[in-house]
Amino acid sequence: MTLKDLLAGGKAAMAEALAVLESSAEAGETVALLDQAFAAPLGHVIGVTGPPGVGKSTLLGALLPELRSAGRSVGVIAVDPSSRRSGGALLGDRLRLMTDPEDSGVFVRSMAARDRLGGLAELTVAGMLLMRAVYDVVLIETVGVGQSETDVAWVADTVIFCVQPGSGDSLQFMKAGITEIPDLAVVTKSDMESAQRSQADLRAALTHQRRNTGWKVPILPVAAQRGDGIAPLVAAIERHAAWLGDAGRLEQRRHTNARIWFAEALRTRFGREGVKRAEVIGCRLNLDRGDAPYERLADLSAAIAD
Repeated sequence: MTLKDLLAGGKAAMAEALAVLESSAEAGETVALLDQAFAAPLGHVIGVTGPPGVGKSTLLGALLPELRSAGRSVGVIAVDPSSRRSGGALLGDRLRLMTDPEDSGVFVRSMAARDRLGGLAELTVAGMLLMRAVYDVVLIETVGVGQSETDVAWVADTVIFCVQPGSGDSLQFMKAGITEIPDLAVVTKSDMESAQRSQADLRAALTHQRRNTGWKVPILPVAAQRGDGIAPLVAAIERHAAWLGDAGRLEQRRHTNARIWFAEALRTRFGREGVKRAEVIGCRLNLDRGDAPYERLADLSAAIAD
């Protein structure tokens, strides 16, 4: 399958491409498709992260109709805990997202975290690349493992960090450093009495951010089950996308993210000793602009195996 086939084939082609990705990730045709998708980004990637039970799936369920009503096509990756027995996705968030199966503009897929504490697996990145080349918006809901959940920062264009009232999550995550990663902060279940206190706690936590990007993280109250705050959240996403579009920020962010992902992929595939061997034999391990990352990984695999 080529990128042209993927673009023309609708939901069936995307389902087939993801199935092939899971079964034959290193096949030449799969590598070529992933590099084509990497070089042709279309959509804006939004990562939704936060602790278990904070309401990430409910938030996505409210975002979907809002985005569709604006004419945006949407791909969703719901990252679930892995089943210890099968290795597959355990919860199946796509079952909790109410979508119209006849709507060709929405595609939802669950993927297993495969025991990565950061909440994402390598296949999630590849799936994101395919969806990003096809859909206007890609939503990634992370597994929700807690303080270590920072992988999404080097996958998404916009990161939404969720906390719920009365949980104390904002202060806990300030200690863990996870407040370094969000571009937008959401207090879910904002119809609860303690919501305003949580907003204040989160605002205090975010003042400790060490990033100096020029973007001030907005804090948005949302009650997704009632639909409250969804329109302002979409507006904030659009403002951040516009901000990224100025001065080459989006291109730079995506290149930085790709370099981080590539380095992580090297360590995951080859281990520390494999990376050391690649360095000894003179392999170039960084990812430069214009590189085809999956072809590079295949070439490195061949070089290290020799």
